[in-house]
Amino acid sequence: MMRFLATIVGALAALSVNAQYNGPAVETCRAYAKRELARDGTRAKDVVFERDQYLSLDRYTRKLGNQFVSSILRGNGAVVLDGVPSAELSFICLLADEKRALFFEWLPRANPPALTQCSRDAALREKPRPCLETLLQVAENDLMQAYALLFQEARERDHQAGNEKAVETFRKANDEWRQYRDAEGARRRDHAPKGVSPQDHHLACMVELTRRRGLDVR
Repeated sequence: MMRFLATIVGALAALSVNAQYNGPAVETCRAYAKRELARDGTRAKDVVFERDQYLSLDRYTRKLGNQFVSSILRGNGAVVLDGVPSAELSFICLLADEKRALFFEWLPRANPPALTQCSRDAALREKPRPCLETLLQVAENDLMQAYALLFQEARERDHQAGNEKAVETFRKANDEWRQYRDAEGARRRDHAPKGVSPQDHHLACMVELTRRRGLDVR
């Protein structure tokens, strides 16, 4: 399966992109994804495909192995779960034609919108703050784990150099990043979109910046 998926991803690099596709392949692939989740025993409330600039249909018109593939749909989407943050993912869907899907795979999506994660499910949408607080705690824990490894590496470099320069630089970078995160969070709180609580907008910013920091330091 991994080799098959790698072949698909490699083939995509040579394809032209038809952005913002809105034809029947969207519902074809979404229905296929829902059936796959049900078969695997995942109790999803819904499967959502984002109809944005990342939703594209690439014309393939060749065989992968023995199977003819006419096109490949890809974009971002989510698995909506009951009472918990949605699983925000990217996807790839192979089609024999726009009404027959052959293969569907969810792929990781880095740093999805936190407020979206906490508003897909109607129960969370009414009070997203506890959900956002949970996401922030998870992001902080992940970042602390990454920091622990980096701190140990800095100490080892200092031990070899006979000074504390690496640790001091590491701490300075972390302190300045937190100052930036707090300032940017405050800025976004003051510019919350209409209909969104300023505090919720602030928390969502904190989640996203913390996640991004975790990606940056790895």
